[in-house]
Amino acid sequence: MPRSAPPPDWVLVRRRAIGDQIRASRLRANLTQEAVAERAGMDRATYNRIEQGHSAALIDTLILIADAIGVPLADLVRQ
Repeated sequence: MPRSAPPPDWVLVRRRAIGDQIRASRLRANLTQEAVAERAGMDRATYNRIEQGHSAALIDTLILIADAIGVPLADLVRQ
């Protein structure tokens, strides 16, 4: 099976911006990465990769993260 091409640079920039929004929302809620990951049902390392923009998250995962932080999903993806 051939490897798919990496996403374009603008997608990676946007992924990092979403991670920044997640981090800012988490900090405003005074939550640790561990607390959000536990509430969202994932391990902290996976959550960290999403927050850092190193890993692309499925929409279902973003919904779980938004719920764990207590913010609307739109707050995490709004530019």
